[in-house]
Amino acid sequence: MVTAERDKLKDQLLRTLADFDNYRKRSKRDEQDAKHRGREDVLRELLPVFDNLERAATYAKTGADTKAIAEGVVMVLKLFDDTIGRLGGQRLRPVGQPFDPNVHEAIQQVESAEHAAGIVAIELVPGYQLGERLLRPAMVAVSKGAPAPAPSSDDDSNAN
Repeated sequence: MVTAERDKLKDQLLRTLADFDNYRKRSKRDEQDAKHRGREDVLRELLPVFDNLERAATYAKTGADTKAIAEGVVMVLKLFDDTIGRLGGQRLRPVGQPFDPNVHEAIQQVESAEHAAGIVAIELVPGYQLGERLLRPAMVAVSKGAPAPAPSSDDDSNAN
């Protein structure tokens, strides 16, 4: 009687272990499928952007009006920005903002009469966020402040 109960419990334990192993494998497969579907959805959203860029490139090869090409590229950039927004992302707008190492990557410092020291003066490469998560920091030039005034020529003549 005790051996029969032991064998029954052992069989239940083995079945539970097998069920758990199958659950773990199925969860991993489901996670991979969800990632794959997510990538498909993003690429599907971006396809119109790429289509329009190809049209612009083809149109540019014909030597057509450069103003029309530039307007088309601006429209494609707007379409890309709208697509990023629909996907829950946004482009960072760092110029004029205080430098924040959490979302900005300083590439250089520049003198700027327009921006105080520590303020982003130039965006070199755009940064993007998806919700609260940073996808890529904005590469920026940070202001050192106003340039030092140039010495006047009167000071040079007095020095001699």
